[in-house]
Amino acid sequence: MSTEPEQRAIELSRRRMRVAIPAIVALLGVAAIVVGAVSGGGAGAEPAGPEASAPPPGPEAPAPRPAPAEAPAPASVDTFDRAAHSLDDPASIWVVVNKLRPLNPMDYVPDDLVDVPVPHTWDPLLRQAASDAIVAMFDAAANEAGLSLASNSAYRSYSAQESVYSGDDLSTARPGFSEHQTGLTMDIGPESGECSLNACFGETAEGIWLRDNAYRFGFILRYPADKTPVTGYEYEPWHFRFVGGDLAGEMHRTGVTTLEEFFGLPAAPEYE
Repeated sequence: MSTEPEQRAIELSRRRMRVAIPAIVALLGVAAIVVGAVSGGGAGAEPAGPEASAPPPGPEAPAPRPAPAEAPAPASVDTFDRAAHSLDDPASIWVVVNKLRPLNPMDYVPDDLVDVPVPHTWDPLLRQAASDAIVAMFDAAANEAGLSLASNSAYRSYSAQESVYSGDDLSTARPGFSEHQTGLTMDIGPESGECSLNACFGETAEGIWLRDNAYRFGFILRYPADKTPVTGYEYEPWHFRFVGGDLAGEMHRTGVTTLEEFFGLPAAPEYE
């Protein structure tokens, strides 16, 4: 049996336990609230949304660079020297003769005329460079295409042009205004004579070959079918003018068909 002091100690211990238990329970409750607050929970708290978990805003991201625009094609540079020869000197292979640009002097005679050794209707004369080119062109027509060409007319003097001029300014030039007087021009036809000096020559095998190949030898078809308002003359598929390989090649490359347009000269549909 326990003694009185022992019973008092036991009773005191029980009293202390009765006081401590509610305090411990209270402390446990407070701890639960603190833990819930730290973890983002807690009684009555709303569930965390996407905004709650998003990182804090940082500096604004730079706008994407626009794609570079496609580089424009480089502009073509015209390197052809249009001042290499005179357009006014009657002795120049680039001299431009039309209804607004007579020869100066009007009775000009080239000083290097030679006989041209090709089939012909009338004995042809041309300046040396043009003669050499004609011979080469006639030979090429024969060797490459089996075609036989002939000269219908070449150099004509001022006085010869007086006898040729018909009064029809669309078909013949007045004396002093004719390309034939330069010694650089030949009227060409088939040796057979078919369609000679007629528009139908342009549809013959000879006319087509000359149209497509004359530039190779330094010649241009001087009076194209669609250029009467520029040149002042009707279509003459037989009239070929020597201008040299450089100019003939450049006109062929660029597709410019008249001397007036190539050199930026006024159209010459009529005499002043």
